[in-house]
Amino acid sequence: MGQVNPCPIFLYYCVNFTLLTSSAKKIVSFLLKAGILIVAAWFIYRQFSKKNNDLKEFEHLASNLSATKVILTMVVVVLLMFVNWFLEALKWRYVSKTLVNLTLWEAVEAVFCGLTWAVTTPNRIGEYGGRVMFLPNRKRIPGIFAMGVGSFSQGLVTNVLGVISMIWFAFNFIHDKVWIYSTIILVCAILATIQLVIYFHIKWMVTIFDKIGFIRKYHRFFEVLGRYKTNELIRIMGFSLARYLTFSMQYYLVFQMLVPQMLVFQMFMMLMLFLLISALVPSLDLFDIGVRGFTAAHLFVYITDQKLAVIAGVSSIWLINLIIPAILGSLFVLKLKFFDRTA
Repeated sequence: MGQVNPCPIFLYYCVNFTLLTSSAKKIVSFLLKAGILIVAAWFIYRQFSKKNNDLKEFEHLASNLSATKVILTMVVVVLLMFVNWFLEALKWRYVSKTLVNLTLWEAVEAVFCGLTWAVTTPNRIGEYGGRVMFLPNRKRIPGIFAMGVGSFSQGLVTNVLGVISMIWFAFNFIHDKVWIYSTIILVCAILATIQLVIYFHIKWMVTIFDKIGFIRKYHRFFEVLGRYKTNELIRIMGFSLARYLTFSMQYYLVFQMLVPQMLVFQMFMMLMLFLLISALVPSLDLFDIGVRGFTAAHLFVYITDQKLAVIAGVSSIWLINLIIPAILGSLFVLKLKFFDRTA
């Protein structure tokens, strides 16, 4: 099912060198910031300096459409990108309120900075590091666990809706080896149900961790998981569902522009399956475009023969939702304080 990124405990020790002098900390902090910006810039430059057939195909397809329609559609899609990450900022502010009271702007900065870190790390694990750096030193590791709750809820929405789409897909398009697909759906449904139970009883994780000797000593870090009440978990999931609907609308608008003959219901059902599979496949965000294009091409072929249009549409969403925010997030990297957030 949807993956929950691990909590890199080593991050805490990498940013809390108490033996460093004040001047040494400033130098190390500057070098870390510069390193992050250089690596992120290199990854983005490399992605766009090489030939990208998918994005070129989108440009070609769009050139055959009304310029006004293309511009209006892409403007709305970009606006929805900001809505998407604004909702994530609201969610981050909400899940972290048990640790510290962030302003809305601080939450926005943290989210965009995390995206800059995410593009250069497998499975976006760097997003955790980039985001919690906006928390006080002593709150950073607990902040990773708090962020994990938000990520868990997002994955849960993807998984539950993905299982529904799997059932629809199997019923409509799989007519041989039914028992194999039925088994897969059953297993996924059971796992999604287990995830739902764990999510709404997340405090159980504190009890479980406390029973494991070598983990128990880190209780002060993960005890934050026991602070969330059911109504708070429901609200967190509400943010996740709102985000899911937002980026689904982005796909809908682009597909309606490029493949208007695609049936809306089928498009949404296939999209839910696509998002589930995309969440399951490990990848590096900067090169995720190839994985997503390949996945989309092999799924949407069941409902449309416009393979290149689907790949181009997926690629454009990837560009808008990841690369643009990552570039904007680089502006906030300069505001990071690796050592001197002491609250």
